[in-house]
Amino acid sequence: FGLAGSCEESGTGYMEFSKEGDLMIGGIFSMTMDKLKTCMELRFARTMIFTVEEINRDNTLLPGVSLGYRLYNGCGSENLIRAAIEAVNGEDSRAMLCLLSFFFLFLFSLKVSHLSTCACLSDKRQYPTFFRTVPSDRFQITGLVQLMKYFDWRWVGIIYSTGLYSEEGTTEFVKDAGKEGICVEYSLLYSKSNEKRFDTVIATLRKSSAKVVLLFMSFYYVKIFLAKMETYNITGKQWVGTESWITQAHLASVDTKHILQGAMGFALPQASIPGLGDFLLSLKPSDEPQSDVVKAFWEKFFDCSFSPSNTSTMCTGTEDLRTVSNDYTDVEFFRAENNVYKAVYLLAYALHALLQCQNDSNPTTGKPCVSKDEVQPKLVLEHIKYVNFTTVNGAKVSFDENGDSIAQYDLVNWQMTDNGSVEIVNIDTKIVWGGNNNEVISFNLVPRSVCREPCPPGTRKAINKNKPVCCFDCFECPEGTISNQTNCLICPPEFWPNEKRDRCLPKPTEYLSYKEIMGALLTGFGLVGVFLSLLISVIFLTHKETPIVRANNSELSFLLLLSLKLCFLCSLTFIGQPTEWSCMLRHTAFGITFVLCISCVLGKTIVVLMAFKATLPGRNVMKWFGPAQQRLSVLTFTLIQVVICILWLTINPPFPFKNMNHYKEKIILECALGSPVGFWAVLGYIGLLAVLCFILAFLARKLPDSFNEAKLITFSMLIFCAVWITFIPAYVSSPGKFTVAVEIFAILASSFGLLVCIFVPKCYIIIFRPEQNSKKHLMGKIPPRTL
Repeated sequence: FGLAGSCEESGTGYMEFSKEGDLMIGGIFSMTMDKLKTCMELRFARTMIFTVEEINRDNTLLPGVSLGYRLYNGCGSENLIRAAIEAVNGEDSRAMLCLLSFFFLFLFSLKVSHLSTCACLSDKRQYPTFFRTVPSDRFQITGLVQLMKYFDWRWVGIIYSTGLYSEEGTTEFVKDAGKEGICVEYSLLYSKSNEKRFDTVIATLRKSSAKVVLLFMSFYYVKIFLAKMETYNITGKQWVGTESWITQAHLASVDTKHILQGAMGFALPQASIPGLGDFLLSLKPSDEPQSDVVKAFWEKFFDCSFSPSNTSTMCTGTEDLRTVSNDYTDVEFFRAENNVYKAVYLLAYALHALLQCQNDSNPTTGKPCVSKDEVQPKLVLEHIKYVNFTTVNGAKVSFDENGDSIAQYDLVNWQMTDNGSVEIVNIDTKIVWGGNNNEVISFNLVPRSVCREPCPPGTRKAINKNKPVCCFDCFECPEGTISNQTNCLICPPEFWPNEKRDRCLPKPTEYLSYKEIMGALLTGFGLVGVFLSLLISVIFLTHKETPIVRANNSELSFLLLLSLKLCFLCSLTFIGQPTEWSCMLRHTAFGITFVLCISCVLGKTIVVLMAFKATLPGRNVMKWFGPAQQRLSVLTFTLIQVVICILWLTINPPFPFKNMNHYKEKIILECALGSPVGFWAVLGYIGLLAVLCFILAFLARKLPDSFNEAKLITFSMLIFCAVWITFIPAYVSSPGKFTVAVEIFAILASSFGLLVCIFVPKCYIIIFRPEQNSKKHLMGKIPPRTL
């Protein structure tokens, strides 16, 4: 059992480091000094050594058992196979056995990887003995999709390289992105040996509208790709990287800084491993005298040579790694090294569980106890599935049913410092976005990358069958609807869209209010009418014994003035928000008071006719229509209207109603008639009395001037009828609150007509022509036959 690293190109050699122990752990790392590789694999190998020694110093983990290691350099597919065979079979392997031994290794040995991220390795049917402490690409792809969804990047491009890692990762990303409504404008394959493909990539980057580009490649391909990109002025793109290269700061050369400025992506989480930094920096060639890799690295680090050379100085082997700066000596934080650290601890904890023995059986599996000499990979495999522990540096390690460990990532951002160097920082609240001249920008100014901006308020999204779903069309929604950028939604009846047409707001209500100008004016006129009626009543009361007041039935005059006050007051019930009681009161009060008013006028008219139209001398005609009969007639006419109103209120009374049909954008609060028959019966009865009164007054219009009240009644009833005849079409056609205003105006106009025409001339004589208010003056005007 052992650890497997990753490798891109060929290298040489097999075992580089070794130490004997009771139980041996094998490790394969791609340690090479190729110009396109870094010294990270040496760090991984040294991290494994450090971890083994730390475990051996721990008295609680594997007590009485020492771990040993054999670490192999297996860069290149051929050397990787040979190194794997040697790790399993020993140094005396033969070439003829290599294929058989390779399959033996992957079928029956236990493998723990710190860098292999391919989602395919989660298939336990194909890889039953494979575990890893690095998250599967499945989790990274999910994270990348959610990242783009979070920043609302719905229109992206992808550049990927050949190889299982890039090709499968890109396929899965496109599939998952589509489920979240993210569209891929282009997905281009980059090949280091195909210049036409590279030219296609450059041309696409220049003309594409997608501002976000996902660079799904391994570190090796990214290095080559960026080296070619240096000569092209490609700016204004937000690059998103994968964990394979996003933390490799040395990718940003002087000529590629402008390309990767603001790049972001998911990286293995930073970790602190106490003591590892000092251990890495304390390396000397003398510590591993058999290792050619250490010597080669040492010569590169210090630009020296262990062999005599005319072009470089001699290496002493005592040089201090703290005096040079490179990836190996950067020990402030660790990322992938923590996976190596956890992998070694994983094997140690599994071995520890395997070697436990209670009552001659293993407490985890219940199987017979196993000694350290009987340990086999398949036995360790049984226990590794149940491992759940926390390392010294606080890292939690456990596995799911697919052999995948807990997925954790840092979201990192490339930022240029003042001195021009690159700093890769974990994203907190500030991000440098691509193409923004090295300016630190907050989350609020995220670059936009969409094929089509969201539909504006009041429009809906419509999919264009000839374009990707992100390149939709927008169509205006009908009136009275809002849009959620996808569909047009009808507002409920009592709601109406706001100006942006993205929310339904309660419709404003409208009714004739005392606070508005029209309501205040009508209220003022109504109160003026009440005041004039009171004033005239006072004048008549103070002059009740004068001939002009007594001549025309003063009792009916005072009753008429009372009814006019009520008519003016009932107009006020039409103003204000309609309620159940106000709706019933306004129409019934109006009907009854007006009938009372017309009944009084009708009584006065009959009195005039009977007094002056009697043709038989000496006949006392007035005895048939004396004060008692006048009162009874007024009461009878009024009671008929009361009965009509009672029937109306009993059968189907008026009620408050929200009229949402007349205006779409507002609600008219009004009083529904309930029974239209009742309403028109009330008006019809008033009209009938008014017409009758008008006819009688018209017949009495040529009576002597001193008794010209009939003329005044005729004129007042002419005004009354004209007002109410014009009221009907105005009432039917007026919208909303103006319907109420028309009705109030009709009440006030007809009331003022009666008040002014009947009483103002008499008040004028009483106040300004008192000499005419005498019996002598009146008698002189009366014809002899009427006496």
